[in-house]
Amino acid sequence: MTATQSPVTVHQFTMRFSSSPRGARLARRMCEHCLDAWGVPYDSDAHDVVTLVAAELCANAVQHGHVAGRDFRVRLTVTASTPTTRAVRIEVTDTRGESVPRLPATLTDDGEGGRGLLLVEALADRWGCAPRPDGPGKMVWAEYTVAGYAPSAAPS
Repeated sequence: MTATQSPVTVHQFTMRFSSSPRGARLARRMCEHCLDAWGVPYDSDAHDVVTLVAAELCANAVQHGHVAGRDFRVRLTVTASTPTTRAVRIEVTDTRGESVPRLPATLTDDGEGGRGLLLVEALADRWGCAPRPDGPGKMVWAEYTVAGYAPSAAPS
């Protein structure tokens, strides 16, 4: 019988941000920096995809999950499944559990939103929503597989 190995977390970043457009922008920038430091370089397709997904999830937490006086939290992890393949997972939590994300049934032509989750659906390998494990609210997550991963020299 062969034992299956579970993925090993190689990098992790977690931080709370103010539930504001500025907080969402800072969260995206921190994710960009972490990815580059962890070996997913700026201007690579994987970096661009994960950054866009992170930006959409953070913007949704601010726009739809905002509760006065409450922050949102971002957790970015990279796990190893093979020496050259990594799974990047972004989790964004907020304190509004009743506001569950759903893909829009139709899009309007007014350009007033509704496309963020469609981008997440199209770009991420997997995504979903679950109750927040450490308090009230929800966690929206997305995963993306990075093939041809070139690890950074310095672990973090």
